[in-house]
Amino acid sequence: MTRSTHTGMKVVALGGGHGLYATLSAARMLASDVTAVVTVADDGGSSGRLRAELGMLPPGDLRMALAALSSEEPRTRMWADVMQHRFGGSGALAGHSVGNLILAGLTEVLGDTVLALDEAARLLGIDGRVVPMAPIPLDIEADVSGLEDDPRVSRVIRGQVAVATTPGKVRRVRLLPADPPATPEAVAAIAAADLVVLGPGSWFSSVIPHVLVPELLTALARSSAQKVLVLNLAPELGETTGFSAERHLHVLSQHAPEFGVDHVVVDSAFVPPGGEREHLARAAARLGAQVVYVDVAESGTHAHHFGKLAAALGSIVSSQGDAASSVPRREGITSWP
Repeated sequence: MTRSTHTGMKVVALGGGHGLYATLSAARMLASDVTAVVTVADDGGSSGRLRAELGMLPPGDLRMALAALSSEEPRTRMWADVMQHRFGGSGALAGHSVGNLILAGLTEVLGDTVLALDEAARLLGIDGRVVPMAPIPLDIEADVSGLEDDPRVSRVIRGQVAVATTPGKVRRVRLLPADPPATPEAVAAIAAADLVVLGPGSWFSSVIPHVLVPELLTALARSSAQKVLVLNLAPELGETTGFSAERHLHVLSQHAPEFGVDHVVVDSAFVPPGGEREHLARAAARLGAQVVYVDVAESGTHAHHFGKLAAALGSIVSSQGDAASSVPRREGITSWP
């Protein structure tokens, strides 16, 4: 894997789950100083069990971020594989990831989640950092339509897993408690960043929650970094069934009207040339953004190709100087091969 093509650049990636793993895997090809700011609302599986039993932040997405940023040195990669290993069987440990248990133990011994993550990062040879977006566990609550006989009636669904898997149509999400504090380390990382990337990922449960934390939203607004939003490669069953690329941007703006980015990265195959691109350009303009169409998909899948995504982000960074030239910026569409 090629590393650190932009020496000295500071990158911050916000998200959770497999989407954040993809972004971090791409970002570490561009820079060694990468900070992951991770959602903390997971209530399912091993993370949900540890959260309920120990009152800790759900560790699963934090663990995945650590694995994505781990050093390539063989012994370190072995530890990363161990962290990701999930116990089988049917006993008390069944379904738990080793890394989740390690983070739980480190947190109890050190008395602080951020200290525990920093210690795990040293074990994995990480140059950057993994921090939670909030210092307390959060819950996601959503207004969902299509679950009652009357399609106009919405039902309140609570919990990240329930929201992510609902057969209804998610209208709006909230964080509980409302207006939670941000982790100071996350705010500081955004303030110092040269490039900030949000997405891809579960739109309502991994992407939008970041702009619902007031201190994070303020930090993003004040940041002088290049800000990039990476769209998913296709609508997700449950959360965003039937969503167009334009709809993804609209719901993000509805949740945080003051949120803005510089670029929106869209896979060329998700939005083929035609009228939909014009609608998407207008939606992006409301965010102050230019749409970048590029092939970022792993062939035959709905997963992002780390190398292709790294190339797209690298091109955005490299074009920053051109954007600051004497030629006025024109909002519109950019396409790369």
